[in-house]
Amino acid sequence: MSLTAVILVVLASVAAMEFVAWSSHKYVMHGFGWAWHRDHHEPHDKLLEKNDLFALFGAGISVGMFALGSPMVMGAAAWEPGTWIGLGVLIYGIIYTLIHDGLVHQRYFRWVPKRGYAKRLVQAHKLHHATIGKEGGVSFGFVVARDPAALKRELRDQRARGIAVLREAVDER
Repeated sequence: MSLTAVILVVLASVAAMEFVAWSSHKYVMHGFGWAWHRDHHEPHDKLLEKNDLFALFGAGISVGMFALGSPMVMGAAAWEPGTWIGLGVLIYGIIYTLIHDGLVHQRYFRWVPKRGYAKRLVQAHKLHHATIGKEGGVSFGFVVARDPAALKRELRDQRARGIAVLREAVDER
């Protein structure tokens, strides 16, 4: 593969992972996987959460793609784009860890952004945590963040329609 093709495959894989993360967060974590994801939405003082087990699935996708692209594993049947897709998934995992776990939930460092896109990411994810339980909710992605004012309106609409139960802080605004 040419260097241009490699870069495009890696970037496309990183971008595609936001959709994979959004859909798995909305339909798996807030669906049949709620038993693992619940503790992420509840206050606790533990270092790890059951929710962290979901990272193993992302790692499995990355490792699987690296293996599929590896002549050492697959021999002559190796599919080179697999290596670069695996790298894109790995890069997304690093971005996710730094933004979601680090910036938003401050598991690794303490910094509260005062402006810009970093502030918008934090606000959007905090609004995701504004619901009690797995029903309803907004902002299921991790890197793409919609306007917080629009998210607040959507949450209020969900509450009015009986879809979501909101925490008091959002209810009062």
